[in-house]
Amino acid sequence: MSFLNSAFEKEKCYDPRDSTLKLVDGEDEFDFLCEGFKSPRARMSCGHVVTPSSLTNWCLRLLKEGESKFVCGQPKCDKEWSYAEVRKMALLTPEEMEHFEKTMALNASKHFFDSKLCPGCNSSVVRKDVSNLSVCCSLCTRKKGRNYEFCWQCLREWKGTRPRSDRCDNDGCSNEALKALKNCEDIIFESVKDVSGCPSIRACPTCGSLVEHNRKKCKNVICPRCKIEFCFVCLNLTSECAGKTGQYYGACSSGVAPRQTCIPVWQQK
Repeated sequence: MSFLNSAFEKEKCYDPRDSTLKLVDGEDEFDFLCEGFKSPRARMSCGHVVTPSSLTNWCLRLLKEGESKFVCGQPKCDKEWSYAEVRKMALLTPEEMEHFEKTMALNASKHFFDSKLCPGCNSSVVRKDVSNLSVCCSLCTRKKGRNYEFCWQCLREWKGTRPRSDRCDNDGCSNEALKALKNCEDIIFESVKDVSGCPSIRACPTCGSLVEHNRKKCKNVICPRCKIEFCFVCLNLTSECAGKTGQYYGACSSGVAPRQTCIPVWQQK
C-alpha cells in the first residue's frame, strides 16, 4: 500500500466508548476530497473536527510537502498539533508510525540543513558546498575503501569531472526545477493590471521552493515552505515591493523579474 495514495483497505474508526476522545456530531472538516468517512467524529485540540482517516490524509499531505510539523489546515487556524496528538487521533498503525517518524526526521533535516539520503547507504549526507553537485559520503567511502561520491541532482554515483553545478555525466541527469522555470508559460493575472511576461512558476527568493500563483487576487504569495511573503512579479519581499509603490494589484517599480536560471539556497540562521 502506498502511503501517499492514502487508500486504506479498511477505514479506521473511533471507538464510541473511548472516554478520552471528544466525540461530536459535526461535519468532518478535513474530508477535503469528500470521501465520506463513516467513523464517528472527534474534536482536535484546536477545536476542529476530524475522522482518523481524514486526519491521516492531511498529515500525509503535509509530510509529502516537506513539513516536519503538523499544523491545522483550516482557514485562520495555525494551531500546531503535537505528534502525540496526531498519533492518537489518526489511530496510526505501527507501519504508519514508522513512516511518519522517518519522514518527519528527514524533513526536519532538510529544513535545517542542505541534506539528502546517500544512494549508496541511505544515510543522511549534508552538502557543504552548494555550488558543487558532487558530494562525498564518508560512510560509503569507509565501507568501500575508496572515495565514493554521488550526484546531488540525480542521486546516482558520480560520473565525470568535478566540481560542477549543472549536472553530472549520468544519462538523464538534469534539474527538473530549472526546466520548469525555463519552460513554464507566462501567467495571465485575473486581478493584477499592467503586468505581462511574468512566468507562471517562480522559485521562492528565500528558500528556493517552486511556487505557482493561482492567478487570482493580488500579486503576492506566501511560500508554503519558508512562510515568507514575496511579490510574484518582481521577486522582492512584499514589504519591499509594496513599500515602494503601494501597489498590490499593479505593476512593480522594478518591473517584471526575468526568468530565474538558478535556484536560491536557503541561508537559514
